[in-house]
Amino acid sequence: MKYDYIECGDNVTLMKKLPEECIDLTVTSPPYDNLRTYKGFSWDFEGVAKELFRITKKGGVVVWIVADATINGSETGTSFKQALFFKEIGFNLHDTMIWEKPAFTATGSLAVRYASVFEYMFVLSKGKLKTFNPIKDRKNKTSGHKKTGSIRQIDGSFRPMSSLGKETPEYGQRFNVWHIAQEMSNKKRCGHPAQFPEQLANDHIISWSNEGDVVFDPFLGSGTTAKMAVLNNRHYIGFELAEKYFDIACKRLDDVET
Repeated sequence: MKYDYIECGDNVTLMKKLPEECIDLTVTSPPYDNLRTYKGFSWDFEGVAKELFRITKKGGVVVWIVADATINGSETGTSFKQALFFKEIGFNLHDTMIWEKPAFTATGSLAVRYASVFEYMFVLSKGKLKTFNPIKDRKNKTSGHKKTGSIRQIDGSFRPMSSLGKETPEYGQRFNVWHIAQEMSNKKRCGHPAQFPEQLANDHIISWSNEGDVVFDPFLGSGTTAKMAVLNNRHYIGFELAEKYFDIACKRLDDVET
């Protein structure tokens, strides 16, 4: 199979050329509702979702990073509708993660609601998950102390923790709310209106794939997913409809591959 390439064109059309069950991990952030505009291009959500299911390997993962617009005083709920559709066509909703940003991104009004500083990261698996490499960078306040406590069971009773008496390590496994800043400086440099952070792509890639796996992004944008795949010794495939952003992605990949 061909990999380590990106292509400019309609993602559903290009995805249909890929063989079945060829992708280990997809990390992508599609245009959502009317929060951003991408030169007037539209896209086929159901077509993309069905193709993602077809090309994802058994045990593979799709990380779908989205948010909702507020229209006429109500959030659209498009993100949840998309997550439910993914379940309808066969994906498991493995986890609903949150990307928390350190600052308000200025899409929406503060006159009637609190500032939105997060996006959903739906982690979808095709059957039983085959890869999970948990990131352990959460500082434990009780590091060095012996673990104590119990776990409540289904019937309401308690049993001792399986790790009872073991020493708490300095760092614990990260929770599913990730605090990662936007790529403000990179946005100016790359010229894309909604480039998601390299750290965000990096952390999903190392969590849900292994070296040598194939990482895909059907909404490649400025090429962040492909770039971080290269830097983590993964293969990549990416599709982007807008020629302007495709050219940016080509340049970024050239910079890391040469």
